[in-house]
Amino acid sequence: MNQKNAKAVIVALDFSNAQTAIEFTRKFDKPIFVKIGMELFYAAGPSIVDEIKKQGHKVFLDLKFHDIPNTVAGATRSCLELGADIMNLHAGGGSKMMRAAAEEIKNSQIPDKPLLIAVTQLTSTDQQMLKAELLIDIPMEDTVLAYAENAKNSGLNGVVCSALEVRRIKDKLGEDFITVTPGIRPADGEIGDQARVVTPQMAREIGSDYIVVGRPITKAIDPVAAYHQISKDFLGE
Repeated sequence: MNQKNAKAVIVALDFSNAQTAIEFTRKFDKPIFVKIGMELFYAAGPSIVDEIKKQGHKVFLDLKFHDIPNTVAGATRSCLELGADIMNLHAGGGSKMMRAAAEEIKNSQIPDKPLLIAVTQLTSTDQQMLKAELLIDIPMEDTVLAYAENAKNSGLNGVVCSALEVRRIKDKLGEDFITVTPGIRPADGEIGDQARVVTPQMAREIGSDYIVVGRPITKAIDPVAAYHQISKDFLGE
């Protein structure tokens, strides 16, 4: 998968069973990009990735690997055959862990290798939590940038971060280092459990490559219309 010039809205399929997810993706008459996270993957099993891919959609497999290097390398190897377009892990696991996963992808024989990206800090984490609970006593943007640098130096293709951190990452690590940004809400949308939030228009202006949107689309009265509006706002089309 070529990350250069990639721009897309990724719809978070945060459903508790395969049937609901499949029925949702069937609403779209053209392929879209979707995120399969822990809730759906653990409920439906690995086959849900294949089912969604057979419909023509692209898949971001959001399992956030975080363990010792050998275990994460094995998990990466086990998931490669599923055919996801993007996979991720936690940058907090360190450079050895990230390199182990990157090497598994590099050395695999699959024809279409997925992008591997690292979660920096969750968009539900704010500065107070970072300091009081995680005991990281430096600004959020500095923390995220340091994690992103570690990810790039470990051979990863990009990071998951708030759109608020995108510009510094791009300026430091290059435009081709991709940024996947959750915490996206329309101007009139509810924030929910997110702490660092921007609109689709703001994400476009800042330079996000992909935005991840869940409830504003999946819980909308007309999900397809909501998807197209958010895509228009983000892509500027």
